Amino acid sequence: MNVIEKSITLQDGRVITLETGKLAKQADGAVMLKMGNTMILATVVSAQEAGPDVDFMPLSVDYKEKFSAIGRFPGGFTRREGKASDYEILVSRLIDRALRPLFPDDYHAETFVQVTLYSADEESMPDSLAGLAASAAIAVSDIPFHGPISEVRVARIQGEYVINPTCSQLKEADLDIMVGATYENIMMVEGEMSEVSEKEMLDAIKFAHVAIKEQCLVQKELAEAVGKTKRTYCHEVNDEELRKDVWDKCYQKAYDVARQCNANKHLRGELLKQVGEEYMETLPEEEREAKKMMVARYYHDVEKEAMRRMILDEGVRLDGRTTEQIRPIWCEVGYLPGPHGSAVFTRGETQSLSTVTLGTKLDEKIIDEATEKGKERFLLHYNFPPFSTGEAKASRGVGRREIGHGNLAHRALKRMIPEDFPYTVRVVSDILESNGSSSMATVCAGTLALMDAGVPMKKPVTGIAMGLITDKGCEKYAVLSDILGDEDHLGDMDFKVTGTVDGITATQMDIKVDGLPYEILEKALEQAKRGRLHIMNIVRETLPEPRPELKPHAPRIQTIIIDKDQIGAVIGPGGKIIQDIQEKSGATVNIEEVDNKGIIDISASNAESIQIALNRIRAIVARPEEGEVYEGTVKSIMPFGAFVEILPGKDGLLHVSEIDYKRIEKVEDVLKEGDKIQVKLLEIDKKTGKLRLSRKALLPKPERKESNKNN
Repeated sequence: MNVIEKSITLQDGRVITLETGKLAKQADGAVMLKMGNTMILATVVSAQEAGPDVDFMPLSVDYKEKFSAIGRFPGGFTRREGKASDYEILVSRLIDRALRPLFPDDYHAETFVQVTLYSADEESMPDSLAGLAASAAIAVSDIPFHGPISEVRVARIQGEYVINPTCSQLKEADLDIMVGATYENIMMVEGEMSEVSEKEMLDAIKFAHVAIKEQCLVQKELAEAVGKTKRTYCHEVNDEELRKDVWDKCYQKAYDVARQCNANKHLRGELLKQVGEEYMETLPEEEREAKKMMVARYYHDVEKEAMRRMILDEGVRLDGRTTEQIRPIWCEVGYLPGPHGSAVFTRGETQSLSTVTLGTKLDEKIIDEATEKGKERFLLHYNFPPFSTGEAKASRGVGRREIGHGNLAHRALKRMIPEDFPYTVRVVSDILESNGSSSMATVCAGTLALMDAGVPMKKPVTGIAMGLITDKGCEKYAVLSDILGDEDHLGDMDFKVTGTVDGITATQMDIKVDGLPYEILEKALEQAKRGRLHIMNIVRETLPEPRPELKPHAPRIQTIIIDKDQIGAVIGPGGKIIQDIQEKSGATVNIEEVDNKGIIDISASNAESIQIALNRIRAIVARPEEGEVYEGTVKSIMPFGAFVEILPGKDGLLHVSEIDYKRIEKVEDVLKEGDKIQVKLLEIDKKTGKLRLSRKALLPKPERKESNKNN
């Protein structure tokens, strides 16, 4: 074995080691990343040849976590890892988005990157190391790649930026972003914040890039030590005469179509398609099939350049807007009577119908990942059916895109839900129309639906997607507000920013060009802020603040806190008491122990059921107090007195001498089992806790008879 190691030292002294040459040697590239007890194996394999009909980069990136990494068994009947979890998909997307733009444009071989967590500890966060491991595996392979890259998490904790913080540290952060970059350029940013300013976010990105540069240099040293030569390939056949012919005959026509400034994307698409089809008709029939792929590739470049020149040279976009102009917006709240809250948000040809459902603790999402266990009280699900873009195909469930877009909207809104709000909240965004920026429409519609449901949001949140068109070297550029789908596809940046009037709450940025100056990012952030506030004004005109009351059919929740030692009394043996409370009241009762206290949530759709359950529980957990008067029930008769239940499960002794002022020969002459009587609690024995009761103390004291002095 020829084992090669290189190390990276973080600012706090932790060391990351990259090791190659020991494991998975039949892969094109393999690196084991180590930091403390965390070990991640990244492998990459790329086919030698590309399929003849492939004109794109067929890259697959998969991140997987082994439950054995933390010494746990997987859940489920089979007790083995199954399909990728949402978290694994999100990490896979983080890696993919930074790697994909850096493969050569003409490299079309199927390429598979597999990143696997084999060992972990409770403090290290593997998602901030996975991108580094994947890039290192490609760096030591013979696969052509314009990298390396690395990804780091940067968090701001007590005013200080920290690279790759521990789980404990991250709980105190008011800014948490993942940044992916090459040595020269930022490629990807994603994260959430507590209403930070544009400058603060930009400072965090710059801080992350310093650490990334060091990690890229170490990867280059590792690759040089391995000494593999990058493979030669020929995955594209080009015909320069044909390319020139396509440009000469199609460019002006495509430009004229784009210059019509048609807001209808389907009509614009059909007109552009006709230009390409008309060109194909000019070719000899026997050559059309052979040249079909090349013509499609060259014509795509024609469309792209026509759109870009129109924006850069004339400042006009495909739908006629200026660079900062937002598409027309209309909103409506309370559109659906069934959900607990609903809203429609439409911006141009993008539309979200969002609903809110309020539930109890029983509705919380259970998180059971290899490295994380817990519950989630705020859920957001994003659905993107094919009809939203006019596609005639079946919907096959939730894909990676839906999970990624839903996660962004979730991060945008979650910090605005009060921590003491007792409900589990689920937002569902169904995209009914789409022409760009549907995740940002989800944020806006989600905000309105939450306020319509009466959720007391701290502040409303809106979002906007920004684009970028650049000349070579960025000498001439245009930042676009509220981008269309075509502007995303043909442009150089997709930068989504969400926030309140006071700051940014979440962001996601993908950059598709090399050498993007920070000045352009700063301009994009400031322009995004203006657009976001414009949208905020429309949202507030629609619904200025959360509704003061929940909808009539929404569940009501009453929360009470009891001592830890009283939890068993409320539940009862085998759950007998709590089941009886629920059956007789019609309410749902949930008990949870938190910080040595019992948190009881009582929920029902009507106040009467809650009150019945609440009275039962209060009676069970009530503490007897000396001097208080209780209506008790005689439970048993003894020769020396009677035992009276003054509170559920709490009996006291009513001694025969405390029944009446007159002498009682037999207790049965005065009391019977089941009698309801008023008693006063005279004393609670400090050692035994026994209760001493008196009925006599509540009776009128008889007058004393005066003695006959004459006798």
